[in-house]
Amino acid sequence: MLKQNTMDTANKTSITISTTINAPIEKVWKLWTTPEDIKQWNTASDDWHTTKSENDLRTGGKFSSRMEAKDGSFGFDFWGIHETVHEHKQIVSVMGDERRMEVNFDSNGDVTTVTETFETEGTHSIEQQRDGWQAILNNFKKYAESK
Repeated sequence: MLKQNTMDTANKTSITISTTINAPIEKVWKLWTTPEDIKQWNTASDDWHTTKSENDLRTGGKFSSRMEAKDGSFGFDFWGIHETVHEHKQIVSVMGDERRMEVNFDSNGDVTTVTETFETEGTHSIEQQRDGWQAILNNFKKYAESK
């Protein structure tokens, strides 16, 4: 689903994706925010992996993940600063390239919906960005439901 200006970002395009996970909020939050777990699910395809992850989960704290192609052909650091952290509810961050990202967690008993909204970048098409981020979110769902 594509939305415009969902985070008070005038004249910027934002994409919103979501998934519903059959797990309670406490488990989902832990798996989303713990570096060792992030390394297990933070990939859009099987030929990539996250080799390093750090997450200082507090307002003003930095997060960072090293994402690399398994064949060594390419890699990059995905990082930013958390602007707001509301445990079991919301994380709002500014990525290293100054794009905003918001992750909301909605609990309904033993089911949790994770919704991400992020500002697009200019290199890849909106469809590529949406599909890539959704693939990572789908990997997270699979990981969380298998743990």
